[in-house]
Amino acid sequence: MLKNYFKIAFRNLWKHKVFSLINILGLTVGMSACLLISLYVNFELTYDAFHSKSDRIYRLVTDVITPSETINAGITSWAYGPTIKQDFPEVEAYARINGGSFLVRKGDLKFQEEATVFADSSLFRVFDFKLIQGDPKTALKEPLSLVFTEKAAKKYFGEIDPVGQTLLLSGEGLPAKVTGVMKDIPENSLIKGDMFVSMTTMTQRFNRGIDDEWGNFGATTYLLLKPGTDSKALEKKFPAYLQRRAGKLMRESKMSYKLFLEPLLDVHLRSERDVPEKGSISNVYVFSVVAAFILLIACINFVNLTTARSAERAKEVGIRKAVGAAKGLLASQFVSESVLLCLIAFVFSITLSAALVPLFNNLAGKVIVSGIFADPLFLIYMLVAAILIGVLAGIYPALVLSSFEPVTVLKGRFTTSIKGILLRKGLVTVQFAISIALIIATMIVYIQMNYMRNRDLGFSKDQMLVLNTEGDPKRQAFKESLNGLAGVKSTAASSSVPGSSNPGAYSEIENRSGDLQVANLDLYFVDFDYIPQFGLKMAAGRPFSREFGTDTTQAMVINEAAVKLLGYAKPEDALGRRFKQWGREGKIVGVIKDFHFRSLQENIKPLTMRIEPGGANLVSVKIEGNRLKETVAAVEAKWKEAIPGRPFSYYFMDEFFDRQYRSEERFEKLFFNFAVLAIFISCLGLLGLASYSTTQRTKEIGVRKVMGASVASIVGLLSKDFLKLVLIAFVVASPIAYFGMDRWLENFAYRTDIYWWIFAIAAVMSIAIAFATVSFQSIKAAVMNPVKSLRSE
Repeated sequence: MLKNYFKIAFRNLWKHKVFSLINILGLTVGMSACLLISLYVNFELTYDAFHSKSDRIYRLVTDVITPSETINAGITSWAYGPTIKQDFPEVEAYARINGGSFLVRKGDLKFQEEATVFADSSLFRVFDFKLIQGDPKTALKEPLSLVFTEKAAKKYFGEIDPVGQTLLLSGEGLPAKVTGVMKDIPENSLIKGDMFVSMTTMTQRFNRGIDDEWGNFGATTYLLLKPGTDSKALEKKFPAYLQRRAGKLMRESKMSYKLFLEPLLDVHLRSERDVPEKGSISNVYVFSVVAAFILLIACINFVNLTTARSAERAKEVGIRKAVGAAKGLLASQFVSESVLLCLIAFVFSITLSAALVPLFNNLAGKVIVSGIFADPLFLIYMLVAAILIGVLAGIYPALVLSSFEPVTVLKGRFTTSIKGILLRKGLVTVQFAISIALIIATMIVYIQMNYMRNRDLGFSKDQMLVLNTEGDPKRQAFKESLNGLAGVKSTAASSSVPGSSNPGAYSEIENRSGDLQVANLDLYFVDFDYIPQFGLKMAAGRPFSREFGTDTTQAMVINEAAVKLLGYAKPEDALGRRFKQWGREGKIVGVIKDFHFRSLQENIKPLTMRIEPGGANLVSVKIEGNRLKETVAAVEAKWKEAIPGRPFSYYFMDEFFDRQYRSEERFEKLFFNFAVLAIFISCLGLLGLASYSTTQRTKEIGVRKVMGASVASIVGLLSKDFLKLVLIAFVVASPIAYFGMDRWLENFAYRTDIYWWIFAIAAVMSIAIAFATVSFQSIKAAVMNPVKSLRSE
């Protein structure tokens, strides 16, 4: 019986090639899009899930509370990890990490290793980073111990066994020993690096005594709790711990701390604190909804086209029932046809998805999956889903077709029911409501991204070359040597540039009441040329100047946000006010206008600037646009003269700043592509229905042409019913799209408005798309010879 079902199903699919092709194509595209989006969603939701103890790993985070503000930090002081392990038996182990950059030398070869991570020796106890070579208990124990990933080990050593080899670190040429090689870290991991350096290198060589510093925040601390530990109960013990360990510091500094535990599996998507390559749970929800919508549209196509063809199969049903076929057997026949069609579409979708994986990875900006067959279990789930789609999508058409009365249909009195027509119209309306909502959403995403790219940032970032001298003693001489080069307009030195990280400094600044107000403020170390080179505007006072000898020791410049924090009504009111910051005392000499030194997703924070040549490692070079290649080559030549021990590397300021928006840009591209697919599938369904509707009205069209009807009037007649449905869909979709995108825009501190003309353009586009789809069949029918039309029956 089953074999017979599938044989008949194949015959029917082959007999109605156009409808079968439209259904298979729609389902193939829908399943492929759903499969790829599912891979993306699964990738995001399983960040760090590959660690076997992930349910017991927590990130320790801190609220730093000052009289001015509360700072929600994703890091802790260096002392927290070791002392919490000592004080709380609930903690099985801790691991601190800190990112960095190292000059690495191997013989005559020099590398600037940016993907460097300082890590405690307990890293391999807390996390499941597998060592291929070396002992996980001791690999990162001794100072100047190194562990490489497989990929990095090949870069440095080729086919030579790296364990036991020695490399020279930093400008001092410290000999470091390779003690292990680990498997390459999965892409969906919070901790990423190519070279891991023992934390004892930091605590015993570079910054001795840092383990006892309670106010020095810089470590990302992870705790592995013992099985059965209640994390919330442990959190409640932290205030007493802080008072016992850091109470004196908090009283003296007029600051206090609160500690919290973030589950490891929540950090990537749900943390509101600093996270490297932070994800967005709202984007995951958006893509999940889009995947569901695309699949729903494909299923609606199937239901619509199958029920629309019910009249053609009415006599088949009547004959089958007349010879004794039961309603249940007929329904099974039609469901089997649906399942078969879905299975064919599933095979095609697997093939299409496999071909699209590299493109999809490129759009996503990361290797979501190495290949479509990398996870066989996932494909089994998708196969089961395809069968379920076939069953669910086929149930209604099967019930409709199997319910025909044989006496009625065999007498030729069968007509499509009003309920069936209304259902098809309702489903078309749902399809286009989804498509219109996606058109509106795509436009708003594009406008927001364009707004962020083109907003006045308050500083100049064009034609700016940035080089990191890593504290080389000759960096000042190198900077000065560039000023005489052709193509170089100006140079400046600083500790940070907009878009990069910068320290937060414990500060005391005189407020409007005359008191020294404690705050943890962002700090830039700069030279005299920084403010003019970056085009920063003064709101009050003056920039740093060589004409004032005390500017190097007693002057500070703040931004307008800091003025507001201190309670001053006008920038002028802050001039001459006292400050104390990291061992320096002096007065405020100038206030710069606010500029976006961080992403537009964040509000502009209070910022302080000081002249500090010793901390200004970044050299920014403003160059002429028409001499780019020659100028970069000249800068490289000067670098090799002044700093020959370091590899020459640079980046452009505009590209560097725009990296902050990579995730949003990827979201924009992915959203646009999947929205186009949804619209394409909707148009396929509309094309199929229009084709069927035109076929049903062939005789009517012939009569109208004989009576003198024009081609335009016939096209209008055949198109108007579909266009009415599109207008209804627009009315339904507009408020849903508005409220959904308004919520999405809440993620941005600086956001565009949702303009009325977006909806007007979406309405015009949807009508144009629908008309173009329907008119293809309408015009074809309208220009047909009426004699041929009248012979059709």
